[in-house]
Amino acid sequence: MRLTVRVVIALAILATALSYFKFNHCEDNNFVGPDQYIHACYSDLPALFSERAFGQGQWAFSGNEEAAEYPVLQGVIMWATAQISTDSPITYFRINIFLIGLLFIASAFILYRIRPDLSYLYAIAPTGIAALFINWDLWAIVTMLLSIYWFDRKRETLSAVALAISIATKFFPIFLLLPIAIIYLRRHDIRGGVRYIALTLAIFVAINIPFALTTPQGWWRFYELNLNRKADWGSIWYAFSVLGVDLANINYLSILAVLIAISAIAIFLLQTKQTLPLSESALYIFIAMMAVSKVYSPQYVLWLVPLALLALKDKRDLPWFWGWQIAEIGYHIAIWQHLASLTGAAFGLPVKAYATFTLIRIFASIALAVALARRHKRNERFPAGEFLLSTSSSYP
Repeated sequence: MRLTVRVVIALAILATALSYFKFNHCEDNNFVGPDQYIHACYSDLPALFSERAFGQGQWAFSGNEEAAEYPVLQGVIMWATAQISTDSPITYFRINIFLIGLLFIASAFILYRIRPDLSYLYAIAPTGIAALFINWDLWAIVTMLLSIYWFDRKRETLSAVALAISIATKFFPIFLLLPIAIIYLRRHDIRGGVRYIALTLAIFVAINIPFALTTPQGWWRFYELNLNRKADWGSIWYAFSVLGVDLANINYLSILAVLIAISAIAIFLLQTKQTLPLSESALYIFIAMMAVSKVYSPQYVLWLVPLALLALKDKRDLPWFWGWQIAEIGYHIAIWQHLASLTGAAFGLPVKAYATFTLIRIFASIALAVALARRHKRNERFPAGEFLLSTSSSYP
């Protein structure tokens, strides 16, 4: 079968339908626990509609504990879709998954434009089908993919605008600024890099200012929560604590781990023989950041699937991709069965078994990144330290 854009879109539509069938059981049963965990169809969409201010007809960032714990554009989306819903969490869920389904199809189209030969795998990846309707991540993933698409085609202004919107929606894409800066550095285009980063941050700040001025407490809630949160579900820190490795000062340790991860990725990207495109560089920084974060939600796999496919050199790398997918599916089952055991289910997964699946998931993603990174030859002439002093040699 010839792989055309129509085939990819058809597969994306099919994947969206399959994901809906997965979540349909919970929809029919009003997302009650432990049933929603036993059947692995939990979703934040109806849960937060029932628990946050926007579900009560208020502004998304009103109140304190009832304010949306997301960046500003995500909060606007949550509030806006609530305005066209009834008071029913189920209606709210249906409206949002329809829009998320459209975004998934759009992201499949963008991926086809970037990497047509493997784009079909994005639609049929089991982890994407499993996690599609857990949260609103697709709103930011689409703009992130647009940013990567435009950046690798030297349309930097459009890329910067798309990246700023993505950061203002989920914030995590801010880590793309590291590989972007390194790419400009290796091009010996410092002015271009400063312009790109300044434009991205300026647009991000401009988007945030109205919210910070009008509802400062609700606007700040997302940042406060992430700065002060304890080790949470899916994180390596939570798994360590469950398995008896008690680490004090998790906030400081996580910051230190982030700095170490950023340094390691920067050294790697500076020493490759060829300058890696943003579409590949993004995978390494995302895996590193997710591995050391204080929370690693099940839907984060939606960010990694397209980036992993963009980083694959050819079909010989597929065993690493599928091995990682198996580990992610194992974790997807594990977290819901563990939560089922905490909410009164007759059977469930003990906490230490859940922690083991957490570590397997994290190590599988790291193994994927290492396997893909090892294909790149090191530039022995210009190690990272020497490269920063070099201004005369040219790199691809």
